[in-house]
Parts: sequence; structure tokens; C-alpha cells
Amino acid sequence: MTNQSWNERRLAATPRGVGLTTTIFAKKALNSEVWDEEGRRYIDFASGIAVLNTGHMHPRIKAAVLEQMNAFSHTCYQVMPYWGYVELAERINAQAPIEGPAKTMFLSSGAEAVENAIKIARAATGRPGVIAFAAGFHGRTMMTMALTGKVAPYKIGFGPFPGDVFHAQYPNELYGVSVEDALASVKELFKYAIEPKRVAAIIAEPVQGEGGFVQAPAEFMRGLRKICDEHGILLIADEIQTGFARTGKLFAMEHYDIKPDLMTMAKSLAGGFPLSGVVGRAEVMDAANPGGLGGTYAGSPIGIAAALAVLDVIEDEKLCERANVVGDKIKATLLRLQKQVPQIADVRGPGAMVAVELMQDGKPAPEFAAKVKATALEMGLILLTCGTHGNVIRFLCPLTIENAVLDEALGILEIALRS
Repeated sequence: MTNQSWNERRLAATPRGVGLTTTIFAKKALNSEVWDEEGRRYIDFASGIAVLNTGHMHPRIKAAVLEQMNAFSHTCYQVMPYWGYVELAERINAQAPIEGPAKTMFLSSGAEAVENAIKIARAATGRPGVIAFAAGFHGRTMMTMALTGKVAPYKIGFGPFPGDVFHAQYPNELYGVSVEDALASVKELFKYAIEPKRVAAIIAEPVQGEGGFVQAPAEFMRGLRKICDEHGILLIADEIQTGFARTGKLFAMEHYDIKPDLMTMAKSLAGGFPLSGVVGRAEVMDAANPGGLGGTYAGSPIGIAAALAVLDVIEDEKLCERANVVGDKIKATLLRLQKQVPQIADVRGPGAMVAVELMQDGKPAPEFAAKVKATALEMGLILLTCGTHGNVIRFLCPLTIENAVLDEALGILEIALRS
């Protein structure tokens, strides 16, 4: 079968609302490389949208999953628990940047984790309101769409959304939004939209993912923590895309000198298997009544087994340090090219969570970004765009990528940007 024939069958069998970045149908993959149905090889700088920090088919993760499959695949944790769930929770509790004793629950998807973080925050505070940020992305369920600060394509045609969700500005130096502006916009909500004693939580990504890999300055995080402490509001860090070594730390919040009350996680937690979670201060996590949290597939034993192996791989292969090496190399290439490619307006991101923002004549250049992505794909490199204007290219290669493959990919990137 060819990619084209499978795509024709896809168009007939699946809804157009499930948009595709490429029409390449994967057949096999290994570490940072993927082969399509026609046998063509690609270097994967998408990693299933930040899911494969440990690469495709890492042998230790594969072995852990096979061992679990030989034992049992599902019992539903709430019906018949298993030791892996408890051990993984203990390990996350010990490593997450949460003040004091922590507790963790597991779910299936990132959006599910965010939904449950909001439920927990409301149960703990007795308040309904939530503040999120412009350009933030938190998922495609009804509550997470309400939290997401981007209309197209995520919100078009799906409203009305849950109420008591408000959006403030997120600092972005390139677009003239300072830390002071962003914090002031939060405080302005208390004047014009909702009184602070009705706000349960403020949710923010330490590095906006879909928003363009914009990192929150330390002063901004400190300011949010201060606002939360003043008004009894819980601070939720959405670490779904930033977690598990991507930024050079196990969690991106480790780059700051403040700690959130709750954190959401998913994506690279389980190395390609569906698993997400919420970790938070023990007294906050215990606010919900028994039966109020959970789900049939929540904390799948297969995903749990994979996640335990992921934590071992991150530690044993020093992937936090590796993220900085990989990210520095990508950034050095882009900064060198900035002198020759005038459309490169900004190169940013911690660790290997790197992005390049493309502008032309002082305006966002989504068409240029699309051409770069298409040219790279023709040459065998899979890239993703992001940002409110679609003019940012983000780089999400596995942290386990071989040096020779990384060099090859950067060579393709340079040709695509120059062309």
C-alpha cells in the first residue's frame, strides 16, 4: 500500500476534523527515525508532539511493557489495584517540585489530567473560577478548550464553553508584553471579571507549547505565586509538554525558585503509551471525596510499567544533561543562520525545547514557516509549527537522538531555511 492509497481510505473513513500534519503513514520506527509505508526514512523532530523524549521503541521501555503484558493488561485500579501505580506515585512525589508532602494520581490523557487538576482545585478551595493565559493550550475537551487561549482551530464551532474561566496576558517580549503587563492583566481581572475570593486556581505553562515555546520569566512565576498566596488561590503548572527532561530538568518548574500547588503531566511520562497524572500538595490532592477521581483506564498498568522504565532511562542515560547538549546544538545552528536568513526573528527555549520564530517585514511569517516545514519533509525531516500565528517552528527530537542523526537533521534544516 502507498501513502496516497491509505490517505484516500482515510478521507473516506475518518472525519476531517482530525487534521493531519503530514500524510505519511508510519510503518516502523526506532529511536529518532521513522519509516513510512513506502519504505522511506524520516528523521523525527516531532516525537508524536513531545511524547518520545526517550525515543521510539526504547528497548528498556519495550521490555517493561512486554513483562507487564505477560502478567495482566487491565484490572481498573479502582477495582483491583497494582503495585506499579503506587511505586510510580512514590517516585513522582519524591521528584516533583511541590512544597511538603505530595500525592499523585494517574489518568490517560493530558486533557484528562487538566480536567482533574481543576476538579481538585475547586474541591480544595470551594471556589469556581479559573484564570488561564492567552496563547496557552490545555486540551480539546470542553473544560480544557475553555482554558485554551487560542480560537483557531481548537474552539471554532464547539461553544458554549464552561463558565468562570478567564484569560490574562502571558509575557512575550517579542510582541511587547512585559512581565509587568502580564501580572497587571491578572489583577485587572479582579476588577472587571471576577473577585479573587471566587478564583480557585491560576493555570499556566512554564513554557507555552502550542503558544510558541515562550518561556515564563522567573519574575512572572514569582508574581503569580505572590498573587495566589495573597488571595488563597492555587497555582497549577501545566507540565504536559515540558516534563520529563525536555527542558534540561525533569520538570520545567525546577528552573524557578517557587513551587506550584498542583502540576499536570502526560506526553513523555510513559514513552509513547497513554498515561497522564496530577501531582500536588497532599492536603490539596486529598480534598476530593473517594470516588470523585479516577477512570476506567486511568493509570493503565501498561502505561505505568512504561513510565517506571522511562524514569530509569532518564536517570541512567542522563537525559536532562543530554537535553541541554542537544538544545545548545540546535540553537547554535539557528543563531548562525540568523545572519543569513533575515526571517529568523527569535531563537529560544530551555534545554531541548527549542523554537525559532519567523517574521518578515516585522510581521509573523506563517507562509515562510510552512514552506520551511514542507521543504524539510521532502528531504526527510519531520517538523512541527506552532504559535498563535503559525509562524514558529518547534524542535522536539528525542533526547536519545544519535549525534550523527542530529547533525544530518540540522543539515536538512539549514537547506530548508536557506531555500
